[in-house]
Amino acid sequence: MTRNQKPSVFQVGRIWDDGRTVVVSGWGIGLCAAGCPCHRSPVGGHLAIDEDQAGGTLGLRCFAEDGCDCCEPWTADELSAVLRDLEVVAGLDAEEPLAG
Repeated sequence: MTRNQKPSVFQVGRIWDDGRTVVVSGWGIGLCAAGCPCHRSPVGGHLAIDEDQAGGTLGLRCFAEDGCDCCEPWTADELSAVLRDLEVVAGLDAEEPLAG
């Protein structure tokens, strides 16, 4: 299994798939682990989300003329797996109380 870097996720959203179009909504994504400047706008330095509804992906826009290969977008299937995993974790019983 090959693992490729993805943009970080700081907010979990929703996914709708009607068989023709995939809408990925409410997700917050940030820089990938490489933190390369290719994803920052040369004008304002901000990040821009790149969503492909036909392909069902969510990633970061690349501002480099030649593109970049530091990370790849999340697929709707991968984001659905994140939602499933969060649901499983939320349903776990803690055997020990949290420190606090």
